[in-house]
Amino acid sequence: MFQFTKRISFILFVLSLATAFFINFNVNPTWVESQLQYQTYNNELGQLAFRASGQENVIEDLVPYSESPLRQSMLNIQQSKPSLSQQWVYKNTIEDVVLLKADFHFGIWSLLPALVAVVLCLMTREPLVALFCGIVIGAVMLGRFDITHEVFIPNIGTSSAASILILYLWLLGGLMGMWAKTGAAQAFANHMSQHYVKGPRSAKVVTWFLGLVFFQGGTMSTVLVGTTVKPIADKAGVSHEELSYVVDSTASPIASIIAFNAWPAYVQAFLFIPGVAFLATESDRVAFFFASIPFSFYAIFAVLGTLLLSLNITTFSGSPLKKAIKRVIETGELDAPNASPVSAKELHQSQVPDGYKAHRLEFILPLVSLIIIAIGSYFVTGSPQIHWAFSGALFLSIFMALAKGMALKEVLDGFGNGLKGVVVASVILMFALTIGVLSKQLGGGIYLVESLGEHIPYWCLPIILQLMTMLIAFSTGTSWGTYAIAFPLGLPLAWTIAQSQGLENPELFMMVCFATILNGSVYGDQCSPISDTTILSSMTTGCDLMDHVKSQIVPATYAASLAALLWTATVLFFA
Repeated sequence: MFQFTKRISFILFVLSLATAFFINFNVNPTWVESQLQYQTYNNELGQLAFRASGQENVIEDLVPYSESPLRQSMLNIQQSKPSLSQQWVYKNTIEDVVLLKADFHFGIWSLLPALVAVVLCLMTREPLVALFCGIVIGAVMLGRFDITHEVFIPNIGTSSAASILILYLWLLGGLMGMWAKTGAAQAFANHMSQHYVKGPRSAKVVTWFLGLVFFQGGTMSTVLVGTTVKPIADKAGVSHEELSYVVDSTASPIASIIAFNAWPAYVQAFLFIPGVAFLATESDRVAFFFASIPFSFYAIFAVLGTLLLSLNITTFSGSPLKKAIKRVIETGELDAPNASPVSAKELHQSQVPDGYKAHRLEFILPLVSLIIIAIGSYFVTGSPQIHWAFSGALFLSIFMALAKGMALKEVLDGFGNGLKGVVVASVILMFALTIGVLSKQLGGGIYLVESLGEHIPYWCLPIILQLMTMLIAFSTGTSWGTYAIAFPLGLPLAWTIAQSQGLENPELFMMVCFATILNGSVYGDQCSPISDTTILSSMTTGCDLMDHVKSQIVPATYAASLAALLWTATVLFFA
């Protein structure tokens, strides 16, 4: 059976590669006008300007929309790449200013690289190979045949890639390696087991509660919760599928509900619509975000679903999680027989030198310092400085080990083993980042949004936006990247439909549509095998990546389906 699957996977890759070559040489891309709206103003010098990422930007070379080569009527007759990539234009009046950009897509073929990567992940259970195949196909479609210099080096050389390497390879890997070398994680687990955690249920409840506490969301939450609870959960006999599901499903969903984090500040930048009073200013848009939270039905159900599982109520958990629970009860095995955990054995085996006595404070104090720095930096700078937090925790862990008499050689050995333990996961993250960039450049999200029309019934729009963002986020592995695509296109469409179809409560309708985009993106990000949070949830809990994906997608789909029904009912009866 395994050999047959390998053959089918190879045939799929070859056919997809041939298709990619055909597209590159024979299919002309469809160029699409994109309009980005910013709130503009006249600065002290009388210059037209806008603010982005806290910086003032002056708008120069403003031209009428009718003269721009980037308007859709010109792009329709264009057979080659436009001479400009973007241009500031005004439409009816000088105050009605937008940034025009020219994007392109290859129709449904734009989704091919991500689709191949996901399918091969499911078939082969080898995420590295699957992601590499998807990258190759995307590169060929874009005509970047020198994959090393035209794809990998440009993407690896970015600040995002450097951030991944520093944070997840050096800092996180080093910290986990130090905890393994000092025995701190095990000492903490023993203490918790003796005093607080008495079995699998209490271990999962602790995990769920920490997911609520670390509400910064995304990668930060998964890493903090995963590394904290793994030794406890392993000792209590919680399957790695259950643990990774609880960690992942209390990360981004919690961040979108308890939104005292970086999410509102990031998202509001995409919400400006000219003429819509309740979205006029940054404070208005942030207030709109918080007012929409009660409509985040998917996030609410996802969090409640993890709570039910934590209490051993498995009604909506799905068969993969039920099988994992049964396996642990019958065999004591935390992983499936054919599992290949993302993190290496170096992080889960005792490496304590002879004569060194571990203490739980060597786990607790670095963790507390990490949380204090992360939360404190958020209030001081407006964004949690994760690198500062993990650097502080790592150096404190090293200092405590040296102060207790551990030899420098042993410290360096622990640090090195930590790096070895997460190197595969870090490479997977780099590959996931690369294929996400390629998918965005191929315009898959643009194609999906363009397929929508303004004449669809208003009550259909929420579920359409939900499905669209689920697919975009699943294909790209990022919720925040999906927001940048979907909000500037989806919300103006929602406002147009609300006005043209004469809705009595257009603001409520906009809130529901906003929530569907926000939550649909979170679902796609959670369930995608090429998502950073999915990969990190697997890495920090020691779970097989595809086992995590398969076990999480069932309860997540239950939550998404129920949310879709409630969104539709809300706009039908109240909009």
